Amino acid sequence: MFRRNKPSSSENRRDFATHGAALPLPANDMRNFFNLSQLVLSAGQLKPPPVLRHSKITFLEVEILDAHSKKQICVVDKIPPSSTLLDVKYRFHKICPQWSPSRIGLRLERNGVYLKDSVNIKSLAASSIITLYFTDMGQQVSWTTVFLTEYTGPLLIYLLFYLRLSSIYDEKQTARSLRHPVVHLACICHCLHYIRCLLETLFVHKISEGHTPLKNMIKGCIFYWGFTSWIAYYVNHPQYTPPSFENKQVTLAVLVFLMCEAGNHFINVALVHQNQPGNKISFPIPSINPFTWLFLLVSCPNYTYEIGSWISFTVMTQTVPAGIFAILMTIQMSQWARKKHQLYLKRCTTHKWRKAAMIPFML
Repeated sequence: MFRRNKPSSSENRRDFATHGAALPLPANDMRNFFNLSQLVLSAGQLKPPPVLRHSKITFLEVEILDAHSKKQICVVDKIPPSSTLLDVKYRFHKICPQWSPSRIGLRLERNGVYLKDSVNIKSLAASSIITLYFTDMGQQVSWTTVFLTEYTGPLLIYLLFYLRLSSIYDEKQTARSLRHPVVHLACICHCLHYIRCLLETLFVHKISEGHTPLKNMIKGCIFYWGFTSWIAYYVNHPQYTPPSFENKQVTLAVLVFLMCEAGNHFINVALVHQNQPGNKISFPIPSINPFTWLFLLVSCPNYTYEIGSWISFTVMTQTVPAGIFAILMTIQMSQWARKKHQLYLKRCTTHKWRKAAMIPFML
């Protein structure tokens, strides 16, 4: 009688696999499978779906009120946060064409400071609505036009007096009198000064693209043109008398004048290079050029040289109008120099040892 052998475990697995039945797993295999499944479930999806983020831009509204009556003029809406105040002025001009952007003055408060065109509108926003006060600045002109007009006038006016037109001086006195050499030198120095100013305005200075009221240009023209007429009238008069020490006084004054004009030019060129984009230096420093060494003593040597030019011109011509003009220019430029000096002190603490703003060891 044959006895059938008990099938092995490997044969059982093949039979169950062939008939499609599930095989019972040992306890260790079940535990491992459970742990693996828990690990997969806790890890989440292998590649999560991308999250779509919708950037929502919040637009701003600018309410513009009249600074005097507090009445609403208009509302400029749908302004992107990246806009500047100049963009708001152009939008305001489209709504109210009678006011050009150059004559629009905007302030946060009725009696506050006028905001610059480069101010970002978002920096002014405490909410989605910004209230600004409008003031009509009047007819405006560019700074380039102001400087060219102020400097061209004295150049032409002085030449008219130098020609001794019959409508200005008596013809008989003009025919009898001979001109002293200082009269010719004074004309050359005066023209040289204003030609330098004109050329630097066109090719050296980086003048702001802003505007100034027309009345300010008129005031400047009255000052420069008026004093030029007064000075030129006396220096070119047929009865003009030369300086007391004559040639020695004139020669020394001319040399100082030329040195100050050269120094003023080199300082202006140095300041332009100093203010180039990317330059992190916040205060002027001297260079190899000896004319720039005055930076070691004062903060604004360009004003120092300017005053030196007019003082030497006064000594050269020995006239009262030139002296008064030099005094007034000294007062005005000392105020400008002090403001710039304080600005340098705020920017850099190492600048404090420079005690003077315009005149070494004094002012």
